[in-house]
Amino acid sequence: MAADLDASVMLTAVLVAHFGVRLTLYNRLNGWGLERKLTKLLEKLLVLETFVTPVVVTVVLWRPLASFLEGTAPWQSLPFAFRLTSYSLFLGATVFGLLWLLWRPILKVQHARSLRRSQVENIGQTVNVPLALTKRCQLLDRIPINQMFQLSIDQVELTVPGLPEELDGYRLAHLSDVHLTGQVAPEFTHRVLDHVTQWQPDLIALTGDIVDTERCLDWIPDLFGPVVAPDGCWFILGNHDVRVRNPDHVRLRMRDSGWRDLGSQVELEPLRGTPVNLVGNEYPWFGRPTDEHMQRRTADFCLTLSHSPDQFDWARKHGVQLMLAGHTHGGQGRLPLAGPLISPSLHGTRWASGDFYRPPTTLHVSRGLSSVQLLRIHCRPELSLLTLRCR
Repeated sequence: MAADLDASVMLTAVLVAHFGVRLTLYNRLNGWGLERKLTKLLEKLLVLETFVTPVVVTVVLWRPLASFLEGTAPWQSLPFAFRLTSYSLFLGATVFGLLWLLWRPILKVQHARSLRRSQVENIGQTVNVPLALTKRCQLLDRIPINQMFQLSIDQVELTVPGLPEELDGYRLAHLSDVHLTGQVAPEFTHRVLDHVTQWQPDLIALTGDIVDTERCLDWIPDLFGPVVAPDGCWFILGNHDVRVRNPDHVRLRMRDSGWRDLGSQVELEPLRGTPVNLVGNEYPWFGRPTDEHMQRRTADFCLTLSHSPDQFDWARKHGVQLMLAGHTHGGQGRLPLAGPLISPSLHGTRWASGDFYRPPTTLHVSRGLSSVQLLRIHCRPELSLLTLRCR
C-alpha cells in the first residue's frame, strides 16, 4: 500500500511539473515580440501539447506505468526516455517554482516604497447605459466573481530615488491597456477619464494597447480629445495596436485629439521649470531609442513610458529614474496571497503589477483598464494616480 502511495505521489509530481513548465513557457511566449498570428499559433499549440502529451504517454506506457503503480515493478523499469524527461521536468519546475515563490507580491521583494489608497467604483452601476455590448461580454459580466467593471482608483504616493526636489509632489496620471474592442461601451473609458480630469494631474501618460479593432478608431476623438493636463498628455502604442491594419492610424487619431506621441522618442520637457527627458519605449513590437540616442540625453531626470515591464533592465542600463508600464493586466486573475499565475512577460509574473525598485530605476506597472479577455478575478482594472516623492 505504501509503495502504491509513493508511486502515485511520484507520478502526480511528474504531472504537476509538466504543467508548471508549460505555464512558464506560455507566460514567456508573448514577450518575444513575434508576429501576432505566429504568437497565437504557438500559444494554441503549446496548450494543446500540454494536455495531449500526458494522455499519449499514459496510453503508450500503460502497462509499465500500471506495474509501477501496483508496486510490482521499480522506477528503473520505466523507459529511460520517460525517466530522463521526468528528471528534466523536476529540475525545471524546481528552479522556476522557487523563483515564482520568491517574487510573490506578499513578500515585497524589490518593491518600491509607496503608500497606496484605493477607492473602488462599479462603473456598471454608475453610468446610465449598459456597458456590455456583445453577448459574450454580457454573459461574462453575469459571473459574480468577475470584476471587469469594478474600477480601482489607486492614489499612490511613490518614492522615486533621484527625483529632483522641485518635482516633489508632482501629480502624474497613468493609464494603460484601454483596449477599445467594441465589446465594452466607450462610456467605461469615458468614466475613467472623468476621474483623471477631476484629479487634475500635472501630466497624463498612456502606455499602450489603445485600440484593438478598426471601427473603434472613431471613438478616440470623443474619448481623449477633452482630456488635458498642464504638462501634456503623452502616449505610446502596445502590441494590440498592431491589430489595426495600420497602427499609424491610431497615432494620427491620438495626435489629432491633442495627445503627444512619445513612441521611440526622447523629448526634453520642462516640468515645473525642471528639465526632464521623456522617453517612449514600444519594444519589441515597435521601436525604442538607440543607445546613442539615450546617451545624448541632456536632463538629469528621465521618465520612460514602456508598454511592457520587460524593458526594466533596459531602463536601468540607461539610468532611467522612473518607468511606467502595463501590458500584463496584473495577471488577469490573482490567487489570494499567492498572486497571479499568468502574465505575458519574459519574467513571468515577477512584474505583473505594482511598484518596484532596482537601482537606479523605479518601475510602476498598472493592471490596465480593459482586455480582450473579459474576465478579471481578484484583479480589478486600475487607474493609477501617482504623486511622486523624493523620500
